[in-house]
Amino acid sequence: MIHELLFTPFDAAFMRRALAGCVALSLAAPPLGVLLVLRRMSLTSEVLQHGILPGVAIGAVLGGLSLWAMGLGGFIAGLAVVLLAGVLARATGGREDSQLAGLYLLALALGVAIISTTRGVDLGHLLFGSVLAVDGAALLLMAGAASIAVLGLAVIWRPLVVESFDPDFLRAMGGLGAAWHLAFMALVVLCVVAGFAALGTLMSIGLMMLPAVAARHWSDRLGGQMRAAIVMALLASYGGLLLSFHADVPGGPAIVLMAGVQWLAGLLAGPHASLRARWSASRADGADGADGAGA
Repeated sequence: MIHELLFTPFDAAFMRRALAGCVALSLAAPPLGVLLVLRRMSLTSEVLQHGILPGVAIGAVLGGLSLWAMGLGGFIAGLAVVLLAGVLARATGGREDSQLAGLYLLALALGVAIISTTRGVDLGHLLFGSVLAVDGAALLLMAGAASIAVLGLAVIWRPLVVESFDPDFLRAMGGLGAAWHLAFMALVVLCVVAGFAALGTLMSIGLMMLPAVAARHWSDRLGGQMRAAIVMALLASYGGLLLSFHADVPGGPAIVLMAGVQWLAGLLAGPHASLRARWSASRADGADGADGAGA
């Protein structure tokens, strides 16, 4: 019974391809998500998952639903949104997040408009993906993008972490903070694009951000959060695919729901920054106060 429940579904080739693609994303995307949380840019991933839609739509129109054409179009569109937001923020003296908010709404509307007026392009498939329909081309895209993201993060790791904690120190040492930030955002866009092949543009950040947000409840150190986020993403991928297979629900939402369950568990009972930890601290403070009053 346990073997049939946990392992038999992966006798099917399409389940193995879906798992392999999700494993690749789980190794690359969560560390980027942890850094986004650290840099207080969690919602930037939300912006990018909408920002890539016009490029994906144009790639579908020009490339005849070619995954590589849609991926390239999405990557270019995502980078354009990031660069344009930075340029507008510097030109106007405003905040970059407000520029991103305006751009992503325009990008979303433009993408939906392009898709809606194009025959043969399924809006639902682009928005929500189909992880159980991952083929060889999609798997190659996901694995290739994940490999580039991991290697790229390794190259920029040290200056990026320094810039995240103390940008003034990096500038004083002559570091190119803007260059490292742009390289980091390019890796984020790459992972968002890789995720859309299986999870769709609306779900592609699920494996990036939910494990990253949950990881802060299990470790207070950057390295520990990275490891925890990867493990939770892997578990969410495996559990979500099993849920999709046995309960006949869409694979992408099932994976994101499993990641959400892990986040809720950490929020409620994790050792750090959780409701349980806060309740325990309140009890300890109350006990100390009572002992002090009694003395």
